[in-house]
Amino acid sequence: MAGNTEPLSPRAKLAVTAGRAAAAVSRAAGRGSGSVIGGKVALRLDPDLLARLAQHLDVVLVSATNGKTTTTRLIAEALRAAGPVVSNALGANMPAGITSALAGGSDAKFGVIEVDEKYLAGVARDVTPKAIALLNLSRDQLDRAAETRMLAEKWREGLAGSKAVIVANADDPLVVWAASSSQQVVWVAAGQAWKDDAWSCPSCGGVMQRPGDDWFCGQCGFRRPTPTWALTGDHVLDPHGSAWPIHLQLPGRANKANATSSAAVAAVFGVPPQVALERMYQVQAVAGRYDVVSFLGRDLRLLLAKNPAGWLETFSLIDPPPTPVVLSVNARGADGTDTSWLWDVDYTQLAGHPIFVIGDRKLDLAVRLEVAGLDFRVCETLDEAVQSAPPGRIEVIANYTAFQDVRRRVGN
Repeated sequence: MAGNTEPLSPRAKLAVTAGRAAAAVSRAAGRGSGSVIGGKVALRLDPDLLARLAQHLDVVLVSATNGKTTTTRLIAEALRAAGPVVSNALGANMPAGITSALAGGSDAKFGVIEVDEKYLAGVARDVTPKAIALLNLSRDQLDRAAETRMLAEKWREGLAGSKAVIVANADDPLVVWAASSSQQVVWVAAGQAWKDDAWSCPSCGGVMQRPGDDWFCGQCGFRRPTPTWALTGDHVLDPHGSAWPIHLQLPGRANKANATSSAAVAAVFGVPPQVALERMYQVQAVAGRYDVVSFLGRDLRLLLAKNPAGWLETFSLIDPPPTPVVLSVNARGADGTDTSWLWDVDYTQLAGHPIFVIGDRKLDLAVRLEVAGLDFRVCETLDEAVQSAPPGRIEVIANYTAFQDVRRRVGN
């Protein structure tokens, strides 16, 4: 499909114009970027607009429960070495937001698109991607998301027969099961810190065996494939056995894993690992994540953690005790209204940190911390928490809408 620069039809042009107008009105009213409402208006006028906008692009889709926004950003930076890129960099990852993003990239060569897990198969049908990156699957938004094995099955069915190169995490059995129906798969050893969603075999339901970094099902023989790309320490190993250093401004092992998958994707588009990884160094923050901001005379580092897997990775990033930590949890529509996932998070890792709890569901979190035997203080506002915290940089960890609330309060 790429290279077909057939002009948009009058109807498609009208849809794009109307979408931009709706987005502008939304922004003027102070209701966010307007990308979602703009995309909804555009798709109402031309239901095939997403496919039309993607027809001249080499597209890569990125989907996962954790890390897709950051990985999308890293891939976009890498591919800019080979041409202009359009991307939904702010994370509006359902069809309306994706449509709105592509409508602004008429001169782009590449489309780097983050896709919500539930919409991956449909978007892949519309945009005929050249590559699809699958990073992980874990429990998330329990009130509205399918059980992870069902989601893996949906991916597997939706991607069967796809001509895209699937770049998949060999360390996540659910991702491997989903990708195994595809014709071309590039396996990446990116690691998997959170394993609690992959103890049973997605193929037969048997118990997974996990010797060392390997995994296999003792009943049906489903097993970890041999990766051709791998993260080893601070280096990416490519299929030729060459080791390329990872230099990121983003913290933590999870982001090195994201960079490894991103380098494998970039190679599909002809960008060599050295060039790709050098360009990834430019990324300092992603939609506010990892930013350090000054607020009420204190330095706050903003960290997003939406589900148990994300909290586990985030705990590995924070400075050691006695660094103060502010935790904020909401349960609005975009977060999922079910907070039972809090009981799957090992909050004992925060022992020794002064802990301050805020957010709509601060009392849910307070009960969880009480059971974990931790000392903490419940505060009404971010201001109160910051003013109560002992000296030092403050780590602020929040789930999705709570993170947006914090960003608005600190002017980020």
